[in-house]
Formats: sequence, C-alpha cells, structure tokens
Amino acid sequence: MTRVPGLDQPEAGRPGGGLDDDLRALFGQSSAVFASLAGPAHMLESANPAFFAAIGGAERARTGLPLAELMPELVEQGFIGLLDRVYRTGRSVTGRDRRIVLGSGADARETFFDFTYEPRLDAGGNVTGVRVIGVETTQVRQAQRLTAEQAALLEQIARQAPLTDVLHGMARVIEDLAPEEVLVSVLLADADGRHLRHGAAPSLPDFYNQAIDGIAAGEGVGSCGTAAHRRQSVIVSDIATHAYWDDFRDLAEKAGLASCWSTPVLARDGSLLGTFAMYHRTPRSPHDYDLALARIFAGTAALAIERHQAEQARQAAEARERAARADLAFLLDASTSLAADLDATQTLQRLAEACVPTLAPLCAVDIVESGRVRRIATAAPDTERAALLASHIPVYDAADDAVARVLASGVSEVARRTPTGPGPWHDLGVTGYLCVPLLDRGHAFGTMTLLSFGDHAFDGHTVALAEELARRASLAARNARQYSHRVTLARDLQAGLLLPGVPDVPGADVATYYHPAGEGLDIGGDFYDVFPLRDGRWAFMLGDVCGRGATAATTTALVRHTARAVAPLLPGPQAVVEAVNRALCDRPGSHGTGFVTLVYGQFTPTPAGLDIELIRAGHTAPLVIDAGHTVRAVDASGLLLGVAPDPHVSPRRLLLRPQESLLLYTDGLTEARALDGEQFGDVRVAQALAGSPRPPAAGRLIDSLTEAVRVFTGGHDIDDDQAVLVLTATGE
Repeated sequence: MTRVPGLDQPEAGRPGGGLDDDLRALFGQSSAVFASLAGPAHMLESANPAFFAAIGGAERARTGLPLAELMPELVEQGFIGLLDRVYRTGRSVTGRDRRIVLGSGADARETFFDFTYEPRLDAGGNVTGVRVIGVETTQVRQAQRLTAEQAALLEQIARQAPLTDVLHGMARVIEDLAPEEVLVSVLLADADGRHLRHGAAPSLPDFYNQAIDGIAAGEGVGSCGTAAHRRQSVIVSDIATHAYWDDFRDLAEKAGLASCWSTPVLARDGSLLGTFAMYHRTPRSPHDYDLALARIFAGTAALAIERHQAEQARQAAEARERAARADLAFLLDASTSLAADLDATQTLQRLAEACVPTLAPLCAVDIVESGRVRRIATAAPDTERAALLASHIPVYDAADDAVARVLASGVSEVARRTPTGPGPWHDLGVTGYLCVPLLDRGHAFGTMTLLSFGDHAFDGHTVALAEELARRASLAARNARQYSHRVTLARDLQAGLLLPGVPDVPGADVATYYHPAGEGLDIGGDFYDVFPLRDGRWAFMLGDVCGRGATAATTTALVRHTARAVAPLLPGPQAVVEAVNRALCDRPGSHGTGFVTLVYGQFTPTPAGLDIELIRAGHTAPLVIDAGHTVRAVDASGLLLGVAPDPHVSPRRLLLRPQESLLLYTDGLTEARALDGEQFGDVRVAQALAGSPRPPAAGRLIDSLTEAVRVFTGGHDIDDDQAVLVLTATGE
C-alpha cells in the first residue's frame, strides 16, 4: 500500500478505525496493467482485469477492437502515435509518470502511468504487434500531493498562522484533491458546544454562510447540527428529500447544494470543536475515498483549532496577568499618593485625582460633617466640568439622591443612567454613575462618586477596583484624621508644658526658643520656665528630660510644677533642686524612670544688673556673654536628677551687669549634625554668640545661634529637641 509520510499517526478525536484504513481507502493497492495489441491497427487481443479497471471498467472490457476505437481519447493525446512508432521501428518506448486522460466529457478522469510499449516479434524477428505494460501512479501522485499539502498545513499550524487562514487553505486543498467537485465548509463550536459559528467556506456563497452562522447543535438541525449533536458523521445524500434539511431546504436550493456529508471535529478529550462538511451540487453518496479524506482533514482541523484555542488561552492568561499587574501598580501608586500627606482633605483630593481618567472621566468625593454633606474633592478633564461638579452638593437625607442612599446603606450603587435627584447631569453629559461608600469601622463617613459620559461604562472590574481604592482611601483618611488629632493634642500638651508667653521682667530682657524634633506627634523632652517669686525675686529654669512622648511630658510637668510649688517656700535654688530630685526619685514607676538635666536659678534685678544664684544639675554649662561679646562658661557642678537621693549640687553666684547675658541651652543644638555627620559642638555655639549683632539683646543672641545651626545642618530635619533661654541685664 502506498504510504504518506507524516500522516501515519493516530487520528485525533476519531473513535475506532485508524489512519491506515483511511489511507488504504484513499490510495488503494497499486497493481500492474497489461495488454497485448496485434497488427498495425493495434487490435486488442487480450488484457488483464487491472487494464480494464483502469480504462473504465465493464463498459470497455472488450477485445477484438482496435485500441483507437475502444479508447478514442488516446489519439489526440499522442499515445496511438507512439504505438505506431514502436510497430514500425521495433524499438520500445518508455514513459514515466505520464498524464493520461481516460474517458471523455463528464466521465473524463485524469490519471498518471509509468508504462512501456515493446514490440511483439514472431519467430523470424518480424514485428507482429505491441505489448503494453504499465503501473498507474495516479494514487502515488495524490499521496505525494496530499503529503505536501498536509505538511504545509501543519507548518502553518506550527507557525501559529491565523486559524481562518489555516481552515481556508485546508478547504481549498480538499476541494482540489477530491475527484469530483466538492464545496467544503468548516464550522466552529462555541465554548459551550451548543452553537456552530462560521469558520471557513471559500466556495460557498456568502448569503449561505451568513444564514447558517450560529446554528444550534441538535438532532435534525441539518447535517452539521446533527453531526455536532451526535459526535459522529452524518450523511445526507439528497437534501431535497431528507428531513434534517426541512428548515434549510430553500436555502440549500438557492445555493445550488444537493448533498451534504458532515464529520464532527473532536478534541483529544472528545469535546466538540466544530464540524467539517463536504457539499455537492448533485445528489450522491460518498465513497470510501470521500469519507477517508473527510476524516483525515477533520483531524487536521482539530489540531489547528486546539492549537488556536491554546494560543487564545495563553493570550487571555497573559492579558489577565497584565491587567492584574496594571491594577496592582495603579493601587500601589494610588496608595503611595494617598499616604503622601497626613492631611485628610488632601488625601481625599488625591483620591479623586487618582480615579480620573483611569476609572472614570469624572469623580466627586463627599463627606458628612455636622449632619450635612460637604463636597470636599472633585476631578474632571477640564476646569469647566470641574466647576460644575464642585457646585453640586448632595442632600444628606434625600431619598432620591444616590449619595444619600449609599451613606445610609454603606453599599455601592451603580447604574447606566444619570443619577436620580437634581444635579448638573445634563450639562456634564452624564450617562452612568458608580457611588462607593467610604467606611470607617463599618460606618459610612463619605462617598466617592464616579460619573461616566460618552461611551464609557462601568463594568464589574471597574467596580471592584473602585471599591478597593475606596477602602484604601478610607484607611488613609482615617489615619490622617487620627494624626491631625494627635498632633493637636501633642501641640496643646506641649504648649501647656511651656511658657504661654515671655513675662515682662524688670531690669531684664528675656527671650526663649523651642524647636521640637520629628513631625509633632511626640511631646519634646526639653523645657524652660520663668516665674516671679516674693520680694521682687524671679526664678528661671531650663532642662532636658530623658525620652519623649507622654512619659517625658509627665516628668516635665513634675519638674516644673514641683519647682513652682516649692520655690516660694524654700530659701534658695539648692533647696528647690533637691526637692525636685526627691520628687523624681519618689515618683511611681508607671510615671517613668528617666533622668533629668537641669539648670535652675533665681535672680534679683538691681541697679547694678541681675544678681543671680544658679544650680547646674548635669546639664550643659550656661554661658555668659559680656558687653564685648566675650563668651565664657559658668563653672558649676552637680549630678543628674532622678538618679540618686543626693544630687551633690552646689550653688554658683554671679552678677550680670547691664548688656551682659546669661544663655541656657539644651544639647539639641550642640549635637545637631551636618550632612557629613559632624556635630555643631560647643565651640561653634561660642563663635555664633560672639559674632551676634550689637548692642546685645536676648532675641538677637538666639537668632544668631539658631541661624548658625541651620546653615551648618543644611536646613534638614533635626534629630533632637532644641531649647534656649536668654536673660540679658538692662540696668533699668
């Protein structure tokens, strides 16, 4: 049997049988033909059955006739002339794969033969006739052509050529290979296998293809619908009389179709991929060759369709992955933007801006304040629409307002129409809306309303993305509100621990400076105070509590209030500091255990200046700046407070003459760092004070010092609180 390379694999989706059977039906068993011709007229004396079968079967199975009379078509093709030459010359003639048309008219058949014409000789060596020996190669040529066409189709499939191109090419190949006129159609099954869609039918009229596009897969629905339903071939030899074609008979007659053989195209798992149909213009039943050809190419179609579906599935998966990555990137970018500023109003404005145009052309954010709705943010593609959107304020308790309903229900609302209730919907061209609640612990404190116009519409994906973004925005807004509240509390508490204002002190110019580190959430550990005592005396202090926050605030308050309470009752600064130390040592553990550095002193204004007595308890040494801007440290010793029962402090007395100043400061200034990590240090403090403008004044000294620190650090954030207290004697 002639075999076709590349086509001897099992056929996909075909129940029973095998490809060998189909190839045998297609190409049969090649056999030799033999005929013996006599005389110059080439009278047919004898021939084998293969010869008669090849030339036309029983109608031509006759002997005793000249070959030109039995097969007149050979005359014009030159084969009778070749016989004449062999008879005249006595030399054989050989032909290889020669084309011979057998028969005439509608019965004509193209064939190919390898043949030899050799002379018949008598005993004397005279030519008495011609002997014909040949082998028909038609089937071999068909096999070769089928192999080539099949290989071309498989290459297209491997190259992932468009499915339409593959199916169209396959239909053309079959129409060319079929021995009689045939019109091929391939229909593709929907994903659910219930309907068939147009795939390829290059020779069928367009009106016919359009009419059968989408037919159901069901019993009695033409040849293809029935084949798809049964998952087996359906042969209708005469459309005009078959019941399956009752609903399509007029259509088939208009298209000039008389018979239809349909083969289901099945996947490897048996699921329906489509149908493969062969139409004829005359009623006829298929031969084995026809059915085998249909089965072979149904398998090829299955391979092409499965490859196409696999590629579509891969592309869909990649598209979903890209969409998921895009969604994640969008949410990450939006989340970063929402958290960029711990201000609730700015957070919600960024929410509106993040939505446009990614989620919708227009966005408005509303919140509830004091029982009323306030439109806090809008975003639009142009200023005119933005102004229109901002001018509309929903009514909190209006039943016909989407914002009010969502605030009440806490559930998103979406519609492909303008929102109910009054609004600039016509001017904005709104065609749909999506209103999403902003929730805090399950309670809606606001809404995010997305508005569409033109062709834009909200789908499930947009709704899910908007709800996730609203959830993140709600959390960011809540954090911003909590931060603002904490900052306010911290600011109020810090203000309560510092002087509300610098008091007017006779004979002294007093100035203070305080700059906390961080963002304002924690209360600083630096503090200062100036307050009057009896007999015209004044008390002053500046200190630094170990740590920050509420515990540091508790310790600061303990030091300040203890000093203020005992100072009028005790004889001098040493007793006051020792009382503060006892209070720190006796405090409960829950109130903190951190130490305190402190400079505490008392002064009396006199005509000669400020008579000062001070205690230094582990703090940075105070500085005296004289009228000539010479800076010197005040030599005083003492331990940290809150560590040991006896701080071992000793008083130090000094007189500030007019235009001389005493400066107290915390280590936040000396430990301030430049960009390279170097600290500002005590020497630069002295240099900044020595270079301050004249005449000396408390505020000018502070300005010179803090500006020098700012320039040194490059203006970046500081790591520790900074506090300064300056007393300048005026002599008044």
